[in-house]
Amino acid sequence: MSGVRIGDWRPEETEFWERGGKQVANRNLWISIPALLLAFAVWMVWSVVVVKLKVIGFQFTEQQEFWLTALPALTGATMRIAYSFTVPIFGGRNWTVLSTASLLIPVLGIAAAVRNPETNYGTFVVLALLCGFGGANFASSMANINPFFPKRLKGTALGLNAGLGNLGVSVMQFLVPIVIAMPLFGVLGGEAQVTAGGKSLWLQNAGLVWVPMIVVVTVAAFFGMNNLDVARASFRDQAVVFGRKHNWIMCWLYLGTFGSFIGYSAAFPKLIKTIFTQVDPLQFAFLGPLVGALARPIGGVLADRFGGARVTLWNFVAMIAAVGGVLYFLAAHSFAGFFSMFLLLFITTGVGNASTFKMIPVIFLNLKMREAALRGGSEESARLGATREASAILGFSSAIGAYGGFIIPIVFGNAIKAGAPQTALVQFLVFYLTCLGLTWWFYDRPGAEAPC
Repeated sequence: MSGVRIGDWRPEETEFWERGGKQVANRNLWISIPALLLAFAVWMVWSVVVVKLKVIGFQFTEQQEFWLTALPALTGATMRIAYSFTVPIFGGRNWTVLSTASLLIPVLGIAAAVRNPETNYGTFVVLALLCGFGGANFASSMANINPFFPKRLKGTALGLNAGLGNLGVSVMQFLVPIVIAMPLFGVLGGEAQVTAGGKSLWLQNAGLVWVPMIVVVTVAAFFGMNNLDVARASFRDQAVVFGRKHNWIMCWLYLGTFGSFIGYSAAFPKLIKTIFTQVDPLQFAFLGPLVGALARPIGGVLADRFGGARVTLWNFVAMIAAVGGVLYFLAAHSFAGFFSMFLLLFITTGVGNASTFKMIPVIFLNLKMREAALRGGSEESARLGATREASAILGFSSAIGAYGGFIIPIVFGNAIKAGAPQTALVQFLVFYLTCLGLTWWFYDRPGAEAPC
């Protein structure tokens, strides 16, 4: 199992796995994780940048700023649809190298734009859209890691890849406020912007800080990752998933979990600043994505032990309760209560991210094995077909889920403009109720169509 390309890959066979398969899979996973972390950091960097635009002289409206936080999610989600199918066509290692290197485009653009006070809003819109490169990487990353691991470890492996990758949001929201307050790159980074209060900021560092990291991880992926022949498939082979009912159901559920995580991550700093004007959002906002990301591996372990459907079901119950808590403390105008309930909500998004992704491979393996038994097909062929379909659906459902990063900031922005931010939360609560019902009916009730 040496070389860039691996033709023989049988992770379900214990001897093969212990003889070297585990080492190869883990190496690819531990390079994939920092690549995905950087992708998430670049994707969500506008959630922090917009908070500082006014203080350095850019006079955009509240609505325009909410749009800048939402637009990366729009392009990221849309690009994920294409990225969902790239790994089987181009190879996981090849695509990771290319997609990670592409992150240099938006970060260098941001660094140039914020240094020029004459930069117009349209330029910022284009740069926000280009940050969608980072969001799109998630689909290809998850589709790449899925075939490396046996069924019994998929929940943990996918949970680690996604969960630690998701940490990029909180790492960014913690790191960027620090680096923009110092001349991190000296004369190479350019001059500071001076605020009305006489304070110096180097907002270009919000982009520049990621450049050396992106270069290092791109090189690591080039020399350390592999392409699996078993995962190769044409677009036509993968396109069958569009006719699978459970593909669309899982897209809906993933919109409820990951869509909530990325949407709240994008909107949270601006939401705090708008509702609780006395609070500095950058002191607190990073904690939400942090606990959400850290909860994701835990959700993977729980799903491996208790079943993805059962964990997902109870997780939606907890999400509904958390939104109720946010509504209560919003009415009381208590920042402490509001913030604590949002942290709980972030935790549930992380757990649900992992448990829904555990469900997908199991659903399609069971369906393929059932189909093979009825039609007299081989188990090996069923497993191969299930792996290909599950990888495509992992990517495609992540694309649909990512639209939450666009929807949630826009819904919050519209609700705040109307003077009633609580109406946005009520809409989200109703949506979670539909997710709860679908999970129970199709996957967890006695006699469910696809128990998992």
